[in-house]
Amino acid sequence: MDHHIFVGGGGPDYTEKQWLSLKYANRHGLVAGATGTGKTVTLQILAENFSNAGVPVFLTDVKGDLSGLAAAGSDTFKLHDAFTSRAEKIGFEDYSYDKFPVTFWDLFGEQGHPVRTTVAEMGPLLVSRLLELSEPQEGVVNIAFRVADEQGMPLLDLKDLQALLVWVGENRDELTLRYGNVSVGSIGAIQRRLLVLENQGGAMLFGEPALALSDIISTDSDGRGRINILASDKLMGAPRLYATFLLWLLSELFEELPEIGDPDKPKLVFFFDEAHLLFDGAPKPLVDKVEQVARLIRSKGVGIYFVTQNPSDVPEDVLSQLGNRIQHALRAFTARDRRRLKEAAETYRDNPRFDTGEAIREVGVGEAVTSMLQKKGIPGVVERTLIRPPSSKLGPISPSERAQVIATSHVAGKYEAKFDRQSAYEILRARADQAAKAAAEEEAREDELEIAEREYKAARRYSGTRVSRSTSRGRAKSDSFGSAMAQVVIKELKGTTGRRIVRGILGGLFKAR
Repeated sequence: MDHHIFVGGGGPDYTEKQWLSLKYANRHGLVAGATGTGKTVTLQILAENFSNAGVPVFLTDVKGDLSGLAAAGSDTFKLHDAFTSRAEKIGFEDYSYDKFPVTFWDLFGEQGHPVRTTVAEMGPLLVSRLLELSEPQEGVVNIAFRVADEQGMPLLDLKDLQALLVWVGENRDELTLRYGNVSVGSIGAIQRRLLVLENQGGAMLFGEPALALSDIISTDSDGRGRINILASDKLMGAPRLYATFLLWLLSELFEELPEIGDPDKPKLVFFFDEAHLLFDGAPKPLVDKVEQVARLIRSKGVGIYFVTQNPSDVPEDVLSQLGNRIQHALRAFTARDRRRLKEAAETYRDNPRFDTGEAIREVGVGEAVTSMLQKKGIPGVVERTLIRPPSSKLGPISPSERAQVIATSHVAGKYEAKFDRQSAYEILRARADQAAKAAAEEEAREDELEIAEREYKAARRYSGTRVSRSTSRGRAKSDSFGSAMAQVVIKELKGTTGRRIVRGILGGLFKAR
């Protein structure tokens, strides 16, 4: 059974071993069930099995419990007797405790190595999805990306996109004629969404060095696949950021990995916990993209396993691509719950020994209804399965243990220091500085010309002292006499007689017309 991984025991007495074939593990899968039914432990044992088979794993740790994969279980643990009893019951003869090669990642850089991408790599569709933009606003983002490509302005982090949007707004008249309407209102709305994203810590996601896929698709010195754990407890506070990042990672795997057909085992297995967040409110183009990735990425050796509470959380077109299924208990308290339970049961190949719907409702914690792909990719008959116990520690490790794992990681020190090379923000700032400098120089030249003109005019103005002549005295007397007479006439005109004279003169003038 070297080409299979052991999931648990099935049959009437749970002694029939249930295997997941590595050859069909890239045909994707589903792990579903209500809260508290054992999905996390199932995720843990699947990661252990894939790692032992030399298959790297990427999974998200929403509650922090999966960090226990980095430490071995202990015979002093309170569930030790229960675990060994279960292993004996299902025929797990070589059950033992072990730890696994784990690499911790954290978008915020607190509980693992920082994980980043660039705005350009995420692309306009996912950026618009991340910001929850309307169609006109998404159009503006597409224009901004097009301008960045044409003018050679790399979009690496949020400030690059923010600066470029300002430039687009300033040149909107020209861009509208070329690409379509660019409104100030749309740009303002996008900038506000970017500010909200920045306040949520989203700026940590964008920048360099960006995550290299080779660092998550790797094995340790013993040939075991590395288990990459993304700390997601804090990230769940921004669910759209969480879902968009994981979708970006899937897209990168799809675009960069070569076609390898049907390998003997997957190149990488990707677990998407809280999968409903990917589809809640997602526009149809995005759902279509997920379906396309799910359909085609298996030929690149990548298996995707969606982890959610109910299979109906996943769209039918995507659900139909999921061949390996582990269904934990579903509760049916309402009419809607019963309908969803019936729909879930109808997707399995019936087992004559029991009713699938009743089995899904009745299985206990640590037990599941399973169906794995068999020869030629045919779905196996549904079976009630007792899930095997984990070999690693059940529950989270301590902060000091986590810090030790991070410090000794194969990528320690590679992503911790963020650098900022020349990109759109620096290019646009340099252009603005150059324009401001040219304007200042032009203003200085104009000031110099104005000063020179004033000095030229001042140099031609006569400023000498007038020379008095002998005739000036007589002219002065004459002027004094004329002034005195003028004052007498004005005083007289101000009187009653003067007003009559003026009215007479004016009256005669108008009559003459």
